[in-house]
Amino acid sequence: MKKDSSTESWGNIEMAEEWIQMAQTNPHRMNFIMPFTLKQLGNVSGKTILDLGCGEGGYSRALAKKYAVVTAVDCSENAIKYCVSKAKEEQLKITYHVRNSNDLYDIADGTFDIVLASMMLMDCEDFEGTIKEITRVLKPSGKLFASVCHPCFHTSGGIGRQDKGIDKKVVVSNYYHPTEWEAPLHSGSVKVIWRHRTIEDYVKAFIKGGLTITDLHEPIPTDEQASIAVDIAWMQKIPIFLFWELKK
Repeated sequence: MKKDSSTESWGNIEMAEEWIQMAQTNPHRMNFIMPFTLKQLGNVSGKTILDLGCGEGGYSRALAKKYAVVTAVDCSENAIKYCVSKAKEEQLKITYHVRNSNDLYDIADGTFDIVLASMMLMDCEDFEGTIKEITRVLKPSGKLFASVCHPCFHTSGGIGRQDKGIDKKVVVSNYYHPTEWEAPLHSGSVKVIWRHRTIEDYVKAFIKGGLTITDLHEPIPTDEQASIAVDIAWMQKIPIFLFWELKK
């Protein structure tokens, strides 16, 4: 596997162990991001799908249960070991690879109907290289479904939080200068590298990579979702996640 700061940060043993636990209990992921993403993917029966940056494999397993033909990739060897074990336990046929997202070697051109990149593009050091590989492995007219932390409102070197709970506010002091920093995940303890990119950075990389934006979503939680946690209820006022749909 080609290594860089992204794989070193997110692929270490401690981070993998922490993420495996957090991914399956985090209210944003389980009750908002994942349900919205699976709804947007729609009927996937018989479709070839690449789950890029699969983490603990929740999407891969959900898609396999919907009769998709799933290949899953992550830079963490320990995360992939967990995925293999869970797929075997649930008797699901999923192909797994340990790869950097910018070097999907041994995966042929034009393999997939869909590439899913859920909450991972903002973490890639080589973002343009990752988009290039996504485009390469997509079939003609294949689709990329991607979600990221919303560049306008997510905590970064120039974007912070003020107050707490439902009255929390976003304070923006500097949006235009892409940056990176180290910090644990929310409620976590292991530091990872975070990266801020502007919306323009994303769009220009998509266009350069040969992708066309077909839709964009800043979904608002339902009242039922908002009742689960205050942090989700707050998202009825401010979008923290941005969802893209793109076509090759």
